[in-house]
Amino acid sequence: MSDKTPFQQEVAELIVSALHLEDMTAADIGLDEPLFGDGLGLDSVDALELSLEISERYNCMIRSDDPDIDVLFGSLRSLTAAIETRRGG
Repeated sequence: MSDKTPFQQEVAELIVSALHLEDMTAADIGLDEPLFGDGLGLDSVDALELSLEISERYNCMIRSDDPDIDVLFGSLRSLTAAIETRRGG
């Protein structure tokens, strides 16, 4: 059973589909697991693709020069919190 909210599950599914992570499912992405480096192993190209998908789907800009970029993309929990506070109506 997942502890994810429906929105966290939705964003996890977006990560898997947008980045073509064929060896995993949204259920494999833990709420506090690092998305980059030793976590899911995402890189800067993945961050760019994911930012574009988030921008299109949620009308939420996450720019690469954002001073909090490492925190925003730190985990599924922090990413969904950033989207929820920044997205347009």
